[in-house]
Amino acid sequence: MPSTPPPVPPDSEEPIVSDDAAITRGLKMSLVLLVILAVMGGGVVLLLRVGVRKPVTKVTALAAPQVAERPAAAVPQIKFTDITASAGITFKHFNGATGEKLLPETMGGGVAFFDYDGDGLPDLLFINSTSWPWTPGGAQTTAALYHNETKNGVVHFSDVTRGSGLDVPFFGMGVATGDYDNDGRPDVLITGVGGARLFHNDGAGHFSETTALAGVGGDAKDWSTAAVWFDYDNDGRLDLFVANYVRWSRELDAEVGYKIDGTHRAYGPPMNFQGAYSRLYHNEGGGRFTDVSATSGVQVRNAATGVPAGKSLGVTAVDLNHDGYPDLVVANDTVQNFVFENTKDGKFREIGGLTGLAFDGAGNTRGAMGIDAARFTGDGKMAVTIGNFANEMTAFYVAKEDPLLFTDDAIAWGIGPASRLLLKFGIFFFDYDLDGRLDVLTCNGHLEEEISKVQASQSYRQPAQLFWNAGDGGLVSATAERAGADLFQSRVGRGSAYADIDGDGDLDVVLTQVGGPPMLLRNEQTTGHHFVRLKLEGSKSNRDAIGASVELVSGGAKQWRQVTSTRSYLSSSELPVTFGLGSTNRVDSIEITWPGGKHQKLDSVPLDRLTVVRESP
Repeated sequence: MPSTPPPVPPDSEEPIVSDDAAITRGLKMSLVLLVILAVMGGGVVLLLRVGVRKPVTKVTALAAPQVAERPAAAVPQIKFTDITASAGITFKHFNGATGEKLLPETMGGGVAFFDYDGDGLPDLLFINSTSWPWTPGGAQTTAALYHNETKNGVVHFSDVTRGSGLDVPFFGMGVATGDYDNDGRPDVLITGVGGARLFHNDGAGHFSETTALAGVGGDAKDWSTAAVWFDYDNDGRLDLFVANYVRWSRELDAEVGYKIDGTHRAYGPPMNFQGAYSRLYHNEGGGRFTDVSATSGVQVRNAATGVPAGKSLGVTAVDLNHDGYPDLVVANDTVQNFVFENTKDGKFREIGGLTGLAFDGAGNTRGAMGIDAARFTGDGKMAVTIGNFANEMTAFYVAKEDPLLFTDDAIAWGIGPASRLLLKFGIFFFDYDLDGRLDVLTCNGHLEEEISKVQASQSYRQPAQLFWNAGDGGLVSATAERAGADLFQSRVGRGSAYADIDGDGDLDVVLTQVGGPPMLLRNEQTTGHHFVRLKLEGSKSNRDAIGASVELVSGGAKQWRQVTSTRSYLSSSELPVTFGLGSTNRVDSIEITWPGGKHQKLDSVPLDRLTVVRESP
């Protein structure tokens, strides 16, 4: 049984401790404390002697884009001359504006070069808007068709609009040309507010509207912009993709109530409007199409809201992965760009984010307008260029070893910094000096007439930009001294297209503007460079051979061209392909890959002229 501890005296304040171990532990703790104080004191002395050491800043070096030397002095002396008036073109674009500042008024201006009568000379079609239905006594303006009557180098166009069947007033935007029934005559699709309209080429300079019969008009609420004819299933008939911009109406525009300075009404940016679905039509033959938009994979929803994600202004059809089936790249305004990979079963898979084409290098969206694509580099890599909004560089995406992986090399190629300030709409690749390298031209202009009042660096009318391809030296800005002052006249630029209008082999240019006259520019190059021009005609393939690609080897150097009409912003260029040869006077080989993958080699092709090539059986 345990013993009971002795009682504590009543006058004690605490128990009496008689354990020697506790005393020993106290002494040890005191000694440890003294040692710590001594060490701390020594540290203070040491700091006083040597000073406080500053923290070391580590800097991680980031690899900036390598920018090649820009040999500006090497830019060729080639003048573009304004021949609009002398050529007989009197068209002036009308946008229907009455002061309400409705967004479609500033977005039109498409144009097409196409040989509607098959005489070998490219004709011109200017797309026009018209007065709004609620405008009392408004103008009933229409598109304008001009027939090319150039003879002996004297360029002249005659206005043949009246009675052509294209003289129908509606609020037009853009144009895509293509022979959808393979009868040898190019037909015309015009996009606009209220849906698209299709016109069949009947011959003898007349067109009949076949929108309802064909079933390609879309919805009356559609605001269609860009469009492209392409044969996505390689059945020999041209199918049709029609891009829609935003959900728009007069009432919605009024609700947005955008004001540029907080007081005065202005044209509202697209982020204030809901997106819209684009449309895909399959050609069934017999002049009829089936709307396969909902089942084909080209209608993209916003993952967060479930509403249509696209705000589309540009489109190009190109075989990105070289599998024989055309894909689509769609330029979207203020939302991510789309890449629709053709899965070869009548459907498409959206892979824009995976390819690097959806955003800029920092993962941001941009105000994308016009678009073009070409196998641009000497080893055949694809480049996709997109004209973007003011204070955003022109995009210049270049494919890497994987043909479906792109990076924006605008800075490295030199086009980025030079293009940043301007608002770019029309844009395309073309070889203006016939040296065998593709150059780039942009057509520029702002949306708002009063923009300079709130942004001193901006102007409503802006000059075009021409970038000469210096090869390893990148893209070099051409100046008025080198390319002529006419090209750089400030204008409210929108659509643009090219064609050889006078049969001399070099590529001439047309630029349009909103609310004003176009500019037809003749290429006056006198380099003496040789060239090859080919016009392809399909037999098993679609008659226009749209989607065919051509590889030319000359002097050991390779070039590639793809047959398509849709390029730039709301516009169509000629179908024949042009290869500049520089000073080389021979062609080593030419190989055509027709839609569907059939290859055809040409034994010999004459230089410095147009050659028609028909698909072999």
